[in-house]
Amino acid sequence: MVPDLPPPQTIPLECRLGDGAWQPCTMTVVQLGEHWWLQVGRQRLEFRSDGRGSVSLRNGSGQARAVMPVWGADQALCWDGVCAKGNLPLD
Repeated sequence: MVPDLPPPQTIPLECRLGDGAWQPCTMTVVQLGEHWWLQVGRQRLEFRSDGRGSVSLRNGSGQARAVMPVWGADQALCWDGVCAKGNLPLD
């Protein structure tokens, strides 16, 4: 029997794509530290981590690519040009 997973948690944040402006977005956490996505306007950016430091990002076109998480000077967490700041849930 598969244990019940807690329902996904949605957190309001601010996001920036590339050199664009900061805008309201939401982070939905399916499994903390393993599977989450950012909803930025109509764009959904899905992240998965293998638990060993490798994170992949899948955009709306379905293409997945490896990204590296980096903390920015403005207290934002960025993954190769996709940045989020606010009350980020960290594992």
